[in-house]
Amino acid sequence: MKTINKSAKETVKEVWQAFVGIGRHFVRTLDHMSWPAIIAMCIMVALFLTILPLVITLFIGVLIAKLAINVFADKKQHG
Repeated sequence: MKTINKSAKETVKEVWQAFVGIGRHFVRTLDHMSWPAIIAMCIMVALFLTILPLVITLFIGVLIAKLAINVFADKKQHG
């Protein structure tokens, strides 16, 4: 039976073991991939990391513009 009252040291150790396990899995996966597959994966990750911030920024920009238009349109109607 597992206890739910873990010490901070046990929790940190468990998190570290999880990260090490993920790292080992990642290394094993890379070891089994061919060079063209690794290059394709790197390109996809680079595109994802490039496009995602752009999409988020544009989304926030459109929301701010929409809020600003609503505020000014509301003042114009009542003022």
